[in-house]
Amino acid sequence: MRRKIPSTAALAAFEAAARHLSFTRAAAELSVTQSAICRQVATLEDFLGVKLFKRSQRGVSLTDAGQRYARRVAARLDEVERDTLDLITTAKAPSGHAAEVAGTLELAVVPTFATQWLLPRLPDFAARYPGVVLHFTPRTRPFLFADTVLDAAILPLPGDGVWPGTEGQCLLDEVLIAVAAPRFLPPGRTQLTPQELAALPLLQASTRPYAWRQWFASLGLEVAHDMAGPRMELFSMLMEAAAQGLGVALVPSLLVERELASGRLVRVLEHRFMSDRRYFLLYPPHKAEGAVLGALAGWLVAQTAPTKGQ
Repeated sequence: MRRKIPSTAALAAFEAAARHLSFTRAAAELSVTQSAICRQVATLEDFLGVKLFKRSQRGVSLTDAGQRYARRVAARLDEVERDTLDLITTAKAPSGHAAEVAGTLELAVVPTFATQWLLPRLPDFAARYPGVVLHFTPRTRPFLFADTVLDAAILPLPGDGVWPGTEGQCLLDEVLIAVAAPRFLPPGRTQLTPQELAALPLLQASTRPYAWRQWFASLGLEVAHDMAGPRMELFSMLMEAAAQGLGVALVPSLLVERELASGRLVRVLEHRFMSDRRYFLLYPPHKAEGAVLGALAGWLVAQTAPTKGQ
């Protein structure tokens, strides 16, 4: 059966006109005439049997159907463009010791882990696999691979880390430490007591609502306000809030190495707490044999091996 798909030229003209709400600006962007945009949009409306634009003396605006269709068409055209660029990039992969491993990988990753741990180490991966291109999408919670174009994910998860329809392997344990701006430490001291720490504002991670309670329990303490305080989605936000003196943050030690080394943050208590989360590389089973994913997985295992179990 023949697919019921409009021409890409008509879709591109519609998407540009919908984005600009102007046939004239769409024509300038696509280097065609305004009448060509009008013809393409009219052809698309005839094909669909639906009016996409409302015309008036003041210009054009989208109908309700046009607004919905424009969002979806823009997303699909972006995907086609990305896939095309990926294929072109792969076809032009450099020859050499790792040229046989070439392609692209769509990787979901927690933003703070990406910026603080993964990206600083990626030059080594790029040198070993010059034919591989990694694309990053921020994610902080589990999702269905079938609903995305993602090939794999690196996420901190409880238990064995594998959710239905995925396979994977553990990369890193998550050890939480308490950090704050240096001015929170009294003069001449390098640490606070647990009781002093409990009296300070506690910055809360939205993804770890019980983290402080578990932390204090591991010290044998009960703190009434352990779940009170400003909540933030990302550890990078918690770390910056702590550096600005808004309170004490409980963050994974592997994410805060640069801030501690620079002195922007200090550990206010030497206590280390093994979280119930670990960082996993996960992927759908049908991706398991892919050469690019295999290259990334092997490299990640080698990068994390020195710290495994510490």
